[in-house]
Amino acid sequence: MKKKSGTVVACKVLSGLLLLVSMMSALQAEEVEKVLFLVVEKDDVIASNTRLGRFDRLELQAKERIKDYKVSNAVAVVVTNQRLVAYGVMAGGWQGTRIQAGERVERVEVEDYSATVVTNDRILNFYGRSGAWSHIRRGVQMR
Repeated sequence: MKKKSGTVVACKVLSGLLLLVSMMSALQAEEVEKVLFLVVEKDDVIASNTRLGRFDRLELQAKERIKDYKVSNAVAVVVTNQRLVAYGVMAGGWQGTRIQAGERVERVEVEDYSATVVTNDRILNFYGRSGAWSHIRRGVQMR
């Protein structure tokens, strides 16, 4: 009888280990592959979206100049002297938001499908799957 219950326990342990390995493999499989590349020139930015097989040019406005940019696997942010413009491979296009008078960009972080921009006045985020910008003023208490 003891051998039979020992075998049952061993099978349960082995099943648990297999389930754990399977779950870990599934989590690793969700890693975002590199599908976005930027071609940045003096007054021109082109997003190369290999996922959708398309190229999207960022149209700069009059007197607008590129100051900085960051790109990750599936999202990119371009900082100009007038606005913040982000590109998400799922949304497939450039989405912009104006920089406010006196606002200075302090930090830009991009990873996978998400981006965060910190200015002296606001914290902004961009979600590349939906193409949506959100923001909050710095120093405002959250409830």
